[in-house]
Amino acid sequence: MSKLEQLINELCPNGVEYVSLGLYCKISKGKQLNKENLLEEGDYPAYNGGTSYSGFTNNYNVEANTIIISQGGASAGFVQFIKTKFWANAHCYYLQPDYNFLNNNYVFHFVKSMQNKLMECQHGAGIPALKSNEIYKLQIPLPPLVVQEEIVRILDTFTELTAELTAELTMRKQQYEYYHNSLFEFKDWNIQYLSVGELFEFKNGLNKEKSAFGHGQPFINFTDVYKNRWLTNEKISGLVNVNPSEIENYSARKGDVFFTRTSETKEDIGMSSALIENIPNCVFNGFSIRARPITDLLLPKFSAYYFSTNKVRKTIIKYSAFTTRGSITGPKLSKILVPILPLDEQQRIVDILDRFDTLVNDIKEGLPAEIEARKQQYEYYRDKLLTFKKLEV
Repeated sequence: MSKLEQLINELCPNGVEYVSLGLYCKISKGKQLNKENLLEEGDYPAYNGGTSYSGFTNNYNVEANTIIISQGGASAGFVQFIKTKFWANAHCYYLQPDYNFLNNNYVFHFVKSMQNKLMECQHGAGIPALKSNEIYKLQIPLPPLVVQEEIVRILDTFTELTAELTAELTMRKQQYEYYHNSLFEFKDWNIQYLSVGELFEFKNGLNKEKSAFGHGQPFINFTDVYKNRWLTNEKISGLVNVNPSEIENYSARKGDVFFTRTSETKEDIGMSSALIENIPNCVFNGFSIRARPITDLLLPKFSAYYFSTNKVRKTIIKYSAFTTRGSITGPKLSKILVPILPLDEQQRIVDILDRFDTLVNDIKEGLPAEIEARKQQYEYYRDKLLTFKKLEV
């Protein structure tokens, strides 16, 4: 028998009382922080709803170790535990339990388990919002404090492990990006460079009426190119109705590199993605440029990694035009220089970076998979541990 089971059998064998959270927990709304007091750097974070802080301030209005719940916007109902002193702005609630009845961390685990329910309680025809009454009336089980403390100890073990894995993931991502850029420096090598114009030919993509989409042949859309360093069949979900002539003119083949043509900001212009496998009858979108290899000098994955390095990204931004929007053209992209390495050396670089990519991005094998498993384990035990037989009164 576990310690928790022993405590429950001794202290509340017939069940526990369920009460409205607001009876033993003060629910307050934050105070407006004027924009001029919101800083890029400061002593305390300022939370104004959302899933993260919105800036900093040199003042605070709430003590450390406090539960907050986003009050407005798309994240209304999102629950966080803030471990430092902070400023609670007007679009978040903060909770202050009566410690004679409720353990602070116990309340956090309980309210976090109710997050989805709270997010479903958003109201308003415009910007979604959450009424404090929805938090107040949540029915929380009220076991003795010593039972609450043991539940917290168990659940905190899971969250601490997840936090450690998340910190490691952040470090590995930084390491990945360092090697991603440094492996393409070649400072001590006598490397031959060719221009993109000597290695690829360019073509803009397919534009169709709205009714043509959602059925037909595989379609690489703007978002696919923007979000992925390389593309495979499983990363492409779009479909478009095309005729044989369009399939021929706007085809996508293994080795093709796609660049986004336009962007709202210069930082996002010319994002690239390489197709690393053949997809029958696949075509690509009109907001992207296709660079098709005219030589066999580059491996597809090598292209994928190279065109997303910081050095190439800066070059693309330099060659881009900016009026109301940013834009890039094939002739401008053709000026970019590409190192020509033996294929076995290209493969060596690809293999190194692939190992990092699997570690930090693979949802089946890498750290993200392990973090997700730990989160699911936490949620399973949290729901189990926070479920009590209801005391008949």
